[in-house]
Amino acid sequence: MSLLFILTIAIVICALAFDFINGFHDTANAIATSVSTKALKPRHAILLAAIMNFVGAMTFTGVAKTISKDIVNPFDLTNGSVVILAALLAAVAWNLLTWYYGIPSSSSHALIGSIAGAAIASKGFGILNYGGFIKILEALILSPILAFVVGYIIYSIFKVAFKNFNLTKTNRNFRYIQIATAALQSYSHGTNDAQKSMGIITMALIANQYLPKDADVPFWVQLSCAAAMGLGTSIGGWKIIKTVGGKIMKIRPINGVAADLTGAGIIFGASLIHLPVSTTHVISSGILGVGSAHRLKGVKWDTAQRMLMTWVITLPITALIAAICYFILNLFF
Repeated sequence: MSLLFILTIAIVICALAFDFINGFHDTANAIATSVSTKALKPRHAILLAAIMNFVGAMTFTGVAKTISKDIVNPFDLTNGSVVILAALLAAVAWNLLTWYYGIPSSSSHALIGSIAGAAIASKGFGILNYGGFIKILEALILSPILAFVVGYIIYSIFKVAFKNFNLTKTNRNFRYIQIATAALQSYSHGTNDAQKSMGIITMALIANQYLPKDADVPFWVQLSCAAAMGLGTSIGGWKIIKTVGGKIMKIRPINGVAADLTGAGIIFGASLIHLPVSTTHVISSGILGVGSAHRLKGVKWDTAQRMLMTWVITLPITALIAAICYFILNLFF
């Protein structure tokens, strides 16, 4: 058994582990509002999210192609297996750290920062595909801003449309709608987040010449990543649910529906144009926008500030961790 084959197997295992962790790390965001408003019991919410994430992951592959080719060209990596393995180890480590402290950090930022950091450690800054990399960064930066604005607009429309309705009855009715919007948001999450690991595995297979240069994502890669994310979702991410569902603002069903529609719309739109976005950033920013439209003082801005700081530092820190992992792995391989 060749060393290249062993490294490829290690990459597949680490990528599926990343997807599994992503399942309980990021998917918690998709169901946080429905759990906090008691629209769904936690077990039912997790089961719903697991199923819809799996379905979403099996529907699209466009984002996977972006991840596999737009950050770095796999054929330009002379030791691609070590680069990719280092990137995965760094992203997994960061996800576990932020999950432990209940911080809704971005798995997308972690993975993209890690790939860039490991690749730069391998061959310098010239290895980056700057056109594709900047396009991805623009999507990661602009999507939460757009989510804040859209969330603010949607909830402002709700306030006008339902201002003469009985508040208690309206919230009770919106609790039922939340079941559908939670399912929709979980589905959109699967169409974007699960594909990142698909892209990593495909990149490794291309770099190691197990696939031709222009190959699509193999079905077994799509199925295994979808299953890993579904299983991870079934574990649940209670610490992050608690942060997103209650520590940003007090969420009522009508707020939750507005936030869910915002998150699902933007994430799904990004998947359609093959751009990876941070579902964590989008969902949290959507809640912030809804909260600002509801009552500006009702938003817990200290939590938002802590989340923003984590978002900003994720890319450079994961790039640094990945570079360190690369130099360590390179000693052995």
